[in-house]
Amino acid sequence: MSNEAIENCGHHCDSCGESCAARDAEKVDFSVPMNAYSKVKYVIAVMSGKGGVGKSLVTSALAVQMRKKGYSVAILDADATGPSIPKGFGLHEQVIADERGILPAVTKNGIKVISVNLLLDNEETPVVWRGPVIAGTIKQFWSEVVWGDVDYMFVDMPPGTGDVPLTVFQSLPVVGTIIVTSPQQLVSMIVAKAVNMAEAMEIPVLGFVENYSYITCPKCGEHMSVFGESHIDEIAAKYMLPVLAKLPVDPAVARAADEGKLEEIENFWFEKTAEFLENIVKI
Repeated sequence: MSNEAIENCGHHCDSCGESCAARDAEKVDFSVPMNAYSKVKYVIAVMSGKGGVGKSLVTSALAVQMRKKGYSVAILDADATGPSIPKGFGLHEQVIADERGILPAVTKNGIKVISVNLLLDNEETPVVWRGPVIAGTIKQFWSEVVWGDVDYMFVDMPPGTGDVPLTVFQSLPVVGTIIVTSPQQLVSMIVAKAVNMAEAMEIPVLGFVENYSYITCPKCGEHMSVFGESHIDEIAAKYMLPVLAKLPVDPAVARAADEGKLEEIENFWFEKTAEFLENIVKI
């Protein structure tokens, strides 16, 4: 830790990513106990170094694919200020609670979902909360939601490497993270930030997903790189990690998300990714 950081230290280790002697000596455990009526086997975080790369879409598509394979699946929407997961599945009603805790919403095909939007009277109400409040809410999603038996839980992270990703990595038993990128010139630097954060938190990076990778010409079938040439293979080789999928720009997928019908799309891009997750974290 730098001298400046030491001078400004407020000793709030649970919201700090710095490494220091005091922190190491305390060996504070920030993990949050799971709801007593829940059993979640594997928690996988889906993160990105920047916004606008389709991270929530990737989270949803992964959940749909694993559900199609017969697993019990859940999504914890940790993007509190930009919660888009419920709309993609057509979920608009507020969740309710009983004596056991908060009951998650359930999609048509059985995916369990919790999101800040499912707590609001009006889903268009902005979430104007400070970081500690948002972090506390994410912890409550883990400890107070009645998840039941879940094989794979996907956590949709907010963009960047701020307070909420830190809270998720410290508080939940995350077994690995998937990093979502796009083909842009700054992607190498942005990916590096995400990878370095995961490594600092001792969370394995499972691989990369590149969104907006290409568009398919409707006449000839040629793949056109409308957002620039992809460098994801080079980046993956640098970190010795796999590219799990390259997703095209598909108007049908965007339309399905807008209409709350993400479970109806043919999700062949993630077939190999689902097999990869099965093999790397075996049920």
